[in-house]
Amino acid sequence: MKLPACALVPFLVAVARAGDVAADPSNHRARLATLRAGDTLLLAPGAYVRLPITRLAGRAGAWITIRGPEEGAPAVIESEPGHNTIELVDACFVALEHLVVDGAKASDAFGVSAKGGGSNRVHDVHIEGCTFRNFSAAQQQVAISTKTPTWNWTIRGNRILDAGTGVYLGNSDGTDPFVAGVIEGNLVQNTLGYAMQIKWQRARPEIEGLPTGASVTVIRDNVFAKDGRASPDGDRPSVLVGGLPERGAGAEDRYEIARNLLLGNPREALLQASGRVSVHDNVFVGDGPVAIHLGDHDRPLLRADVGFNTVYGPRSGIRFEHRPRETSVVTGNLVFAATPITGAEGFELANVVASLADATQYVVRPSLVPGAMDFHPLAGRCVGKELDPAPFGHGAPLPDFDGRARADHRWRGAYAGPASANAFQLDLRLKPLGPASR
Repeated sequence: MKLPACALVPFLVAVARAGDVAADPSNHRARLATLRAGDTLLLAPGAYVRLPITRLAGRAGAWITIRGPEEGAPAVIESEPGHNTIELVDACFVALEHLVVDGAKASDAFGVSAKGGGSNRVHDVHIEGCTFRNFSAAQQQVAISTKTPTWNWTIRGNRILDAGTGVYLGNSDGTDPFVAGVIEGNLVQNTLGYAMQIKWQRARPEIEGLPTGASVTVIRDNVFAKDGRASPDGDRPSVLVGGLPERGAGAEDRYEIARNLLLGNPREALLQASGRVSVHDNVFVGDGPVAIHLGDHDRPLLRADVGFNTVYGPRSGIRFEHRPRETSVVTGNLVFAATPITGAEGFELANVVASLADATQYVVRPSLVPGAMDFHPLAGRCVGKELDPAPFGHGAPLPDFDGRARADHRWRGAYAGPASANAFQLDLRLKPLGPASR
Protein backbone atom coordinates (compact mmCIF):
# COMPACT_ATOMS: atom_id res chain seq x y z
CA MET A 1 0.00 0.00 0.00
CA LYS A 2 1.36 3.40 -0.90
CA LEU A 3 1.72 5.63 2.16
CA PRO A 4 0.59 9.26 2.19
CA ALA A 5 3.47 11.62 1.52
CA CYS A 6 3.49 12.94 5.07
CA ALA A 7 4.11 9.40 6.34
CA LEU A 8 7.34 8.99 4.38
CA VAL A 9 9.65 9.65 7.32
CA PRO A 10 12.43 7.46 8.73
CA PHE A 11 11.19 4.35 10.45
CA LEU A 12 13.08 5.53 13.53
CA VAL A 13 9.82 7.33 14.32
CA ALA A 14 8.51 4.11 15.81
CA VAL A 15 11.37 3.78 18.26
CA ALA A 16 12.53 7.35 18.87
CA ARG A 17 11.94 8.66 22.35
CA ALA A 18 9.33 11.41 22.45
CA GLY A 19 10.26 14.44 24.53
CA ASP A 20 10.77 18.17 24.80
CA VAL A 21 13.23 19.89 22.49
CA ALA A 22 14.32 23.43 23.37
CA ALA A 23 15.01 25.94 20.60
CA ASP A 24 15.78 29.62 20.12
CA PRO A 25 16.11 31.90 17.09
CA SER A 26 19.68 30.72 16.47
CA ASN A 27 18.92 27.02 16.11
CA HIS A 28 15.19 26.50 15.52
CA ARG A 29 15.57 25.38 11.88
CA ALA A 30 18.05 22.66 12.82
CA ARG A 31 15.92 21.53 15.77
CA LEU A 32 12.81 21.33 13.60
CA ALA A 33 14.47 18.76 11.41
CA THR A 34 15.07 16.46 14.38
CA LEU A 35 11.45 16.23 15.55
CA ARG A 36 9.77 12.84 15.70
CA ALA A 37 6.27 11.71 16.61
CA GLY A 38 5.40 12.78 20.14
CA ASP A 39 8.07 15.51 20.37
CA THR A 40 7.38 19.09 21.48
CA LEU A 41 9.58 21.91 20.22
CA LEU A 42 9.63 24.60 22.94
CA LEU A 43 10.47 27.97 21.43
CA ALA A 44 12.13 30.50 23.70
CA PRO A 45 10.94 34.13 23.59
CA GLY A 46 12.39 36.02 20.67
CA ALA A 47 12.04 36.84 16.99
CA TYR A 48 12.17 33.94 14.51
CA VAL A 49 12.35 34.42 10.74
CA ARG A 50 9.82 32.01 9.20
CA LEU A 51 8.95 28.54 10.44
CA PRO A 52 8.96 25.98 7.60
CA ILE A 53 7.10 22.81 8.63
CA THR A 54 8.42 20.33 6.06
CA ARG A 55 8.05 16.55 6.11
CA LEU A 56 7.07 16.35 9.76
CA ALA A 57 4.81 13.42 10.56
CA GLY A 58 3.35 12.80 13.96
CA ARG A 59 0.67 10.22 14.40
CA ALA A 60 -2.63 9.87 16.22
CA GLY A 61 -1.85 9.99 19.92
CA ALA A 62 1.70 11.22 19.29
CA TRP A 63 1.52 14.62 17.66
CA ILE A 64 4.46 16.84 16.91
CA THR A 65 3.89 20.13 18.76
CA ILE A 66 5.61 23.48 18.21
CA ARG A 67 4.87 25.70 21.18
CA GLY A 68 5.73 29.21 22.25
CA PRO A 69 5.48 30.63 25.77
CA GLU A 70 1.94 30.87 27.12
CA GLU A 71 2.84 33.89 29.28
CA GLY A 72 5.40 36.66 29.26
CA ALA A 73 7.50 37.54 26.24
CA PRO A 74 6.31 35.66 23.14
CA ALA A 75 7.92 33.66 20.39
CA VAL A 76 7.28 35.86 17.34
CA ILE A 77 7.41 34.22 13.92
CA GLU A 78 8.21 36.99 11.46
CA SER A 79 7.60 36.95 7.73
CA GLU A 80 10.21 37.30 5.02
CA PRO A 81 9.52 38.83 1.59
CA GLY A 82 8.65 36.17 -0.97
CA HIS A 83 7.79 33.50 1.60
CA ASN A 84 4.81 32.54 3.71
CA THR A 85 5.52 32.84 7.39
CA ILE A 86 4.65 29.25 8.39
CA GLU A 87 4.48 26.93 5.38
CA LEU A 88 3.22 23.35 5.80
CA VAL A 89 4.63 20.84 3.32
CA ASP A 90 3.93 17.09 3.62
CA ALA A 91 3.02 17.40 7.29
CA CYS A 92 0.45 15.66 9.44
CA PHE A 93 -0.49 15.41 13.12
CA VAL A 94 1.28 18.72 13.76
CA ALA A 95 0.19 21.30 16.36
CA LEU A 96 1.13 24.99 16.48
CA GLU A 97 0.47 26.57 19.88
CA HIS A 98 0.94 29.98 21.52
CA LEU A 99 2.85 31.64 18.70
CA VAL A 100 2.70 35.26 17.57
CA VAL A 101 2.71 35.29 13.76
CA ASP A 102 3.62 38.67 12.27
CA GLY A 103 3.08 39.49 8.59
CA ALA A 104 5.02 42.75 8.78
CA LYS A 105 2.58 44.25 6.26
CA ALA A 106 4.25 42.29 3.43
CA SER A 107 1.49 41.60 0.91
CA ASP A 108 3.10 38.39 -0.43
CA ALA A 109 3.40 36.75 3.02
CA PHE A 110 0.56 34.67 4.43
CA GLY A 111 0.52 33.51 8.05
CA VAL A 112 -0.05 29.74 8.14
CA SER A 113 -0.21 28.28 4.63
CA ALA A 114 -0.65 24.85 3.07
CA LYS A 115 -0.56 25.08 -0.71
CA GLY A 116 0.40 23.10 -3.78
CA GLY A 117 -2.75 21.12 -4.51
CA GLY A 118 -2.88 17.33 -4.32
CA SER A 119 0.90 16.94 -4.42
CA ASN A 120 1.16 18.36 -0.89
CA ARG A 121 -0.29 16.04 1.76
CA VAL A 122 -1.24 18.06 4.83
CA HIS A 123 -3.86 16.86 7.28
CA ASP A 124 -4.59 16.63 11.01
CA VAL A 125 -3.29 20.10 11.86
CA HIS A 126 -3.99 21.92 15.12
CA ILE A 127 -3.58 25.73 15.47
CA GLU A 128 -4.39 26.96 18.97
CA GLY A 129 -3.80 30.03 21.09
CA CYS A 130 -1.87 31.93 18.43
CA THR A 131 -2.01 35.62 17.56
CA PHE A 132 -1.86 36.79 13.94
CA ARG A 133 -1.07 40.44 13.25
CA ASN A 134 -0.02 42.75 10.42
CA PHE A 135 -1.48 40.72 7.54
CA SER A 136 -3.50 43.55 5.97
CA ALA A 137 -1.15 44.96 3.35
CA ALA A 138 -3.67 43.71 0.76
CA GLN A 139 -7.16 42.20 0.85
CA GLN A 140 -5.80 38.94 -0.58
CA GLN A 141 -3.23 38.56 2.21
CA VAL A 142 -4.47 35.77 4.47
CA ALA A 143 -3.69 34.83 8.07
CA ILE A 144 -4.58 31.11 7.71
CA SER A 145 -4.85 29.62 4.21
CA THR A 146 -5.19 26.15 2.66
CA LYS A 147 -4.90 25.36 -1.02
CA THR A 148 -4.38 21.61 -0.86
CA PRO A 149 -6.94 18.87 -0.14
CA THR A 150 -6.91 18.59 3.63
CA TRP A 151 -8.94 17.29 6.52
CA ASN A 152 -9.19 17.17 10.32
CA TRP A 153 -7.89 20.65 11.03
CA THR A 154 -8.67 22.32 14.35
CA ILE A 155 -8.34 26.13 14.49
CA ARG A 156 -9.06 27.07 18.09
CA GLY A 157 -8.70 30.05 20.41
CA ASN A 158 -6.66 32.23 18.05
CA ARG A 159 -6.69 35.99 17.65
CA ILE A 160 -6.58 37.29 14.08
CA LEU A 161 -6.44 41.01 14.65
CA ASP A 162 -5.47 42.60 11.36
CA ALA A 163 -5.69 40.80 8.02
CA GLY A 164 -6.77 41.26 4.45
CA THR A 165 -8.66 37.96 4.82
CA GLY A 166 -8.71 36.16 8.14
CA VAL A 167 -9.20 32.50 7.21
CA TYR A 168 -9.44 31.16 3.62
CA LEU A 169 -9.91 27.40 3.32
CA GLY A 170 -10.02 25.68 -0.07
CA ASN A 171 -9.40 27.03 -3.54
CA SER A 172 -11.41 29.56 -5.53
CA ASP A 173 -11.95 27.12 -8.42
CA GLY A 174 -13.56 24.47 -6.18
CA THR A 175 -10.49 22.24 -5.97
CA ASP A 176 -8.49 21.46 -2.82
CA PRO A 177 -11.40 20.85 -0.43
CA PHE A 178 -11.26 21.57 3.29
CA VAL A 179 -13.05 18.67 5.00
CA ALA A 180 -14.16 17.77 8.54
CA GLY A 181 -12.64 20.78 10.26
CA VAL A 182 -13.35 22.44 13.60
CA ILE A 183 -13.06 26.24 13.81
CA GLU A 184 -13.92 27.30 17.35
CA GLY A 185 -13.32 29.95 19.96
CA ASN A 186 -11.43 32.36 17.68
CA LEU A 187 -11.55 36.16 17.51
CA VAL A 188 -11.29 37.45 13.93
CA GLN A 189 -11.39 41.23 13.98
CA ASN A 190 -11.21 44.03 11.39
CA THR A 191 -10.44 42.24 8.14
CA LEU A 192 -10.53 44.03 4.79
CA GLY A 193 -12.41 41.17 3.14
CA TYR A 194 -13.75 37.93 4.57
CA ALA A 195 -13.27 37.17 8.21
CA MET A 196 -13.54 33.53 7.10
CA GLN A 197 -14.41 31.72 3.90
CA ILE A 198 -14.63 27.99 3.17
CA LYS A 199 -14.75 27.53 -0.57
CA TRP A 200 -17.19 25.49 -2.61
CA GLN A 201 -16.12 22.03 -3.77
CA ARG A 202 -15.94 20.16 -7.05
CA ALA A 203 -15.80 16.37 -7.13
CA ARG A 204 -13.55 15.26 -4.30
CA PRO A 205 -10.15 13.84 -5.34
CA GLU A 206 -9.18 10.29 -4.41
CA ILE A 207 -6.50 10.72 -1.75
CA GLU A 208 -5.71 8.15 0.90
CA GLY A 209 -7.25 9.26 4.20
CA LEU A 210 -9.47 11.99 2.79
CA PRO A 211 -12.96 11.28 4.20
CA THR A 212 -15.45 9.80 1.77
CA GLY A 213 -18.51 9.48 4.04
CA ALA A 214 -20.72 12.25 5.38
CA SER A 215 -18.53 14.74 7.27
CA VAL A 216 -19.28 17.81 9.35
CA THR A 217 -17.28 21.02 9.51
CA VAL A 218 -18.05 22.82 12.78
CA ILE A 219 -17.87 26.60 13.21
CA ARG A 220 -18.74 27.48 16.80
CA ASP A 221 -18.09 29.91 19.65
CA ASN A 222 -16.19 32.36 17.44
CA VAL A 223 -16.37 36.15 17.36
CA PHE A 224 -16.26 37.52 13.81
CA ALA A 225 -16.16 41.34 13.85
CA LYS A 226 -15.81 43.21 10.56
CA ASP A 227 -15.59 47.00 10.69
CA GLY A 228 -16.43 49.57 8.03
CA ARG A 229 -13.01 49.96 6.42
CA ALA A 230 -12.94 49.99 2.63
CA SER A 231 -12.50 46.66 0.85
CA PRO A 232 -10.27 47.49 -2.14
CA ASP A 233 -11.04 44.24 -4.01
CA GLY A 234 -14.78 44.35 -3.35
CA ASP A 235 -17.05 43.99 -0.35
CA ARG A 236 -17.29 40.52 1.15
CA PRO A 237 -19.54 38.75 3.67
CA SER A 238 -18.04 38.31 7.11
CA VAL A 239 -18.36 34.52 6.86
CA LEU A 240 -19.08 32.48 3.73
CA VAL A 241 -19.41 28.72 3.40
CA GLY A 242 -19.68 27.29 -0.08
CA GLY A 243 -21.53 24.43 -1.68
CA LEU A 244 -20.72 20.73 -1.82
CA PRO A 245 -19.82 18.24 -4.55
CA GLU A 246 -22.80 17.31 -6.71
CA ARG A 247 -22.31 13.59 -6.12
CA GLY A 248 -19.98 11.07 -4.56
CA ALA A 249 -17.68 11.77 -1.63
CA GLY A 250 -18.67 14.94 0.19
CA ALA A 251 -22.13 15.25 -1.33
CA GLU A 252 -23.74 14.51 2.07
CA ASP A 253 -21.51 16.82 4.11
CA ARG A 254 -22.84 19.73 6.15
CA TYR A 255 -21.69 22.77 8.08
CA GLU A 256 -22.75 23.32 11.67
CA ILE A 257 -22.60 27.03 12.53
CA ALA A 258 -23.42 27.46 16.21
CA ARG A 259 -23.00 29.90 19.11
CA ASN A 260 -21.00 32.47 17.15
CA LEU A 261 -21.13 36.25 17.52
CA LEU A 262 -21.06 38.11 14.20
CA LEU A 263 -20.74 41.88 14.36
CA GLY A 264 -20.61 44.85 12.01
CA ASN A 265 -20.09 44.65 8.23
CA PRO A 266 -22.12 47.64 6.99
CA ARG A 267 -21.99 46.69 3.30
CA GLU A 268 -22.41 42.90 3.06
CA ALA A 269 -23.96 39.87 4.77
CA LEU A 270 -22.77 38.70 8.15
CA LEU A 271 -23.20 35.10 6.96
CA GLN A 272 -23.64 33.77 3.42
CA ALA A 273 -24.17 30.06 2.86
CA SER A 274 -25.01 27.49 0.23
CA GLY A 275 -24.74 23.72 0.36
CA ARG A 276 -26.11 22.13 3.54
CA VAL A 277 -26.02 24.17 6.75
CA SER A 278 -27.37 24.11 10.28
CA VAL A 279 -27.29 27.65 11.71
CA HIS A 280 -28.35 27.83 15.34
CA ASP A 281 -27.84 29.67 18.64
CA ASN A 282 -25.85 32.51 17.07
CA VAL A 283 -26.06 36.27 17.68
CA PHE A 284 -25.96 38.52 14.59
CA VAL A 285 -25.61 42.28 15.15
CA GLY A 286 -25.02 44.94 12.50
CA ASP A 287 -26.63 47.66 10.44
CA GLY A 288 -25.76 46.22 7.04
CA PRO A 289 -28.00 44.83 4.30
CA VAL A 290 -28.59 41.30 5.68
CA ALA A 291 -27.62 39.07 8.59
CA ILE A 292 -28.09 35.57 7.08
CA HIS A 293 -28.12 35.21 3.28
CA LEU A 294 -28.93 31.72 1.96
CA GLY A 295 -29.01 30.67 -1.67
CA ASP A 296 -27.28 29.18 -4.69
CA HIS A 297 -23.77 30.49 -5.05
CA ASP A 298 -21.21 28.33 -6.86
CA ARG A 299 -23.30 25.31 -5.84
CA PRO A 300 -27.00 24.97 -4.93
CA LEU A 301 -28.49 25.54 -1.51
CA LEU A 302 -29.44 22.01 -0.45
CA ARG A 303 -30.66 22.33 3.12
CA ALA A 304 -30.75 25.24 5.57
CA ASP A 305 -32.00 24.69 9.11
CA VAL A 306 -31.97 28.06 10.85
CA GLY A 307 -33.08 28.08 14.46
CA PHE A 308 -32.73 29.80 17.81
CA ASN A 309 -30.69 32.73 16.50
CA THR A 310 -30.90 36.36 17.64
CA VAL A 311 -30.65 38.98 14.90
CA TYR A 312 -30.53 42.74 15.51
CA GLY A 313 -30.03 45.71 13.24
CA PRO A 314 -29.70 44.74 9.56
CA ARG A 315 -32.24 45.80 6.95
CA SER A 316 -32.99 42.13 6.23
CA GLY A 317 -32.69 39.48 8.93
CA ILE A 318 -32.89 35.99 7.38
CA ARG A 319 -33.10 35.98 3.59
CA PHE A 320 -33.50 32.99 1.28
CA GLU A 321 -32.48 34.05 -2.21
CA HIS A 322 -33.26 30.53 -3.44
CA ARG A 323 -35.30 27.74 -1.90
CA PRO A 324 -33.37 24.78 -0.49
CA ARG A 325 -33.69 21.50 -2.40
CA GLU A 326 -34.14 19.42 0.77
CA THR A 327 -36.56 19.71 3.69
CA SER A 328 -35.54 22.68 5.84
CA VAL A 329 -36.87 24.63 8.79
CA VAL A 330 -36.64 28.21 10.08
CA THR A 331 -37.86 28.23 13.66
CA GLY A 332 -37.35 29.70 17.10
CA ASN A 333 -35.48 32.77 15.89
CA LEU A 334 -35.70 36.24 17.44
CA VAL A 335 -35.31 38.83 14.69
CA PHE A 336 -35.29 42.63 14.95
CA ALA A 337 -35.03 44.00 11.42
CA ALA A 338 -36.96 46.07 8.91
CA THR A 339 -37.60 42.90 6.89
CA PRO A 340 -37.22 40.02 9.35
CA ILE A 341 -37.56 36.84 7.23
CA THR A 342 -38.00 36.47 3.47
CA GLY A 343 -38.17 33.52 1.10
CA ALA A 344 -38.95 30.90 3.79
CA GLU A 345 -42.64 30.50 3.04
CA GLY A 346 -43.80 26.98 3.86
CA PHE A 347 -40.97 26.11 6.25
CA GLU A 348 -40.99 29.09 8.62
CA LEU A 349 -42.43 28.28 12.06
CA ALA A 350 -42.86 30.05 15.40
CA ASN A 351 -40.31 32.83 15.17
CA VAL A 352 -40.60 36.13 17.04
CA VAL A 353 -40.05 39.21 14.87
CA ALA A 354 -40.24 42.90 15.74
CA SER A 355 -38.87 46.28 14.75
CA LEU A 356 -35.65 47.72 16.11
CA ALA A 357 -37.65 50.27 18.05
CA ASP A 358 -39.55 47.52 19.85
CA ALA A 359 -36.48 45.48 20.77
CA THR A 360 -36.37 47.04 24.26
CA GLN A 361 -39.64 45.24 25.00
CA TYR A 362 -37.97 41.85 24.47
CA VAL A 363 -34.29 41.97 25.42
CA VAL A 364 -32.17 43.58 28.13
CA ARG A 365 -30.08 46.11 26.20
CA PRO A 366 -30.30 46.18 22.40
CA SER A 367 -27.37 48.01 20.86
CA LEU A 368 -24.94 47.97 17.94
CA VAL A 369 -22.00 48.78 20.22
CA PRO A 370 -19.76 45.88 21.37
CA GLY A 371 -19.56 45.79 25.14
CA ALA A 372 -22.81 47.74 25.53
CA MET A 373 -25.21 45.17 24.05
CA ASP A 374 -27.11 42.46 25.91
CA PHE A 375 -29.66 40.36 24.03
CA HIS A 376 -30.71 38.07 26.88
CA PRO A 377 -34.50 37.95 27.01
CA LEU A 378 -36.49 39.92 29.54
CA ALA A 379 -38.43 37.81 32.04
CA GLY A 380 -41.56 36.41 30.46
CA ARG A 381 -40.70 37.59 26.95
CA CYS A 382 -39.38 35.75 23.87
CA VAL A 383 -41.26 32.54 24.69
CA GLY A 384 -43.85 30.51 22.82
CA LYS A 385 -44.87 26.94 22.26
CA GLU A 386 -42.38 24.11 22.71
CA LEU A 387 -40.25 23.57 19.58
CA ASP A 388 -38.47 20.51 18.25
CA PRO A 389 -34.65 20.88 18.43
CA ALA A 390 -33.99 17.72 16.40
CA PRO A 391 -33.00 19.48 13.14
CA PHE A 392 -30.23 21.29 15.04
CA GLY A 393 -29.04 18.88 17.73
CA HIS A 394 -28.55 15.87 15.42
CA GLY A 395 -29.09 13.53 18.32
CA ALA A 396 -27.05 15.53 20.87
CA PRO A 397 -28.20 18.11 23.46
CA LEU A 398 -28.64 21.62 22.06
CA PRO A 399 -26.75 24.22 24.15
CA ASP A 400 -27.67 27.89 23.85
CA PHE A 401 -25.26 30.72 23.00
CA ASP A 402 -23.90 30.74 26.56
CA GLY A 403 -23.35 26.98 26.52
CA ARG A 404 -26.32 26.19 28.79
CA ALA A 405 -28.39 23.11 28.11
CA ARG A 406 -31.51 24.13 26.22
CA ALA A 407 -33.88 21.99 28.28
CA ASP A 408 -36.80 24.37 27.74
CA HIS A 409 -37.39 24.79 24.02
CA ARG A 410 -39.99 27.53 24.38
CA TRP A 411 -37.38 30.30 24.31
CA ARG A 412 -36.86 32.15 21.03
CA GLY A 413 -33.46 33.46 20.07
CA ALA A 414 -29.95 32.46 21.00
CA TYR A 415 -30.54 32.30 24.75
CA ALA A 416 -32.47 29.70 26.76
CA GLY A 417 -33.63 32.26 29.31
CA PRO A 418 -32.35 35.32 31.19
CA ALA A 419 -28.63 35.71 31.81
CA SER A 420 -26.79 33.43 34.21
CA ALA A 421 -23.77 34.43 36.26
CA ASN A 422 -21.30 33.16 33.66
CA ALA A 423 -22.98 34.68 30.60
CA PHE A 424 -20.59 35.88 27.90
CA GLN A 425 -20.51 39.66 27.49
CA LEU A 426 -20.91 40.49 23.81
CA ASP A 427 -17.61 42.19 23.12
CA LEU A 428 -14.43 41.97 21.04
CA ARG A 429 -12.72 39.18 22.93
CA LEU A 430 -12.35 35.42 22.87
CA LYS A 431 -15.55 33.56 23.66
CA PRO A 432 -15.34 30.55 26.01
CA LEU A 433 -16.00 27.22 24.35
CA GLY A 434 -19.35 25.61 24.93
CA PRO A 435 -20.05 21.87 24.87
CA ALA A 436 -18.69 19.96 21.89
CA SER A 437 -21.20 18.28 19.59
CA ARG A 438 -21.09 17.27 15.93
